Amino acid sequence: MIKKATKQARRSVSAPKKGKPAAKGATRLSKTAYQLIMDGLFHRRIAAGAYMSQNELVELLGVPIQPLRDALRVLEVEGIVKIHPRAGIEFIKADMDLIRSTYQFRMIIECEAVRRYAERAPIEEIEALLADHHEFIEEMERNGQDPLPKLHKLESRLHGGLIGSLGNPLIESTTKRLQNYTSLILMDRSETAPLISRTLKEHVNILEACRDRNVELAASEMMVHLNSAMHRAMGL
Repeated sequence: MIKKATKQARRSVSAPKKGKPAAKGATRLSKTAYQLIMDGLFHRRIAAGAYMSQNELVELLGVPIQPLRDALRVLEVEGIVKIHPRAGIEFIKADMDLIRSTYQFRMIIECEAVRRYAERAPIEEIEALLADHHEFIEEMERNGQDPLPKLHKLESRLHGGLIGSLGNPLIESTTKRLQNYTSLILMDRSETAPLISRTLKEHVNILEACRDRNVELAASEMMVHLNSAMHRAMGL
């Protein structure tokens, strides 16, 4: 009896371990499905505003149905999709309300972040970002190469550095969602050289205030930048 009980106890202790790899695998598949959906939107394989069935998404993305469903639930919470029973999945199309909400939320987070950055960021880091911005502005004035890849890298370094300075994982995860919204908003907006130049000069104003440790000016310049970016996204 004791041996039998011991065997049963061992089985009961070891049983949960068998499920852990499967659970981790399911989580990875859900994350993969999530990223494939977002990539589909960003690369226009999935049209903004489109209605699609789960089966169509499975065929398009090549993912199993359950991870797809898990990813869609997350995207529904994030506001990227609306799930209509028996009618399909509706992918959002950026409108004025989404633009306004996204940039207002960014103002709340990034104006606080730039204050921290202006107080604590290493001067060498700020100077390097400033130098890269000035170099990029000069390059744009000299030739007509596509500036968007380099602009996106500079924006990621600036705004990513600001958010990182807060050291807050909750804010970082929220910011990733806002980045998805921003990317969707900007997909149909044409970036001209004058608009890019204006964006870069706004960045320079922020960075110069940070370099001078002028916390309130840095926050003010960030507010100006995000307001201008919101108006540009609205076509104003």
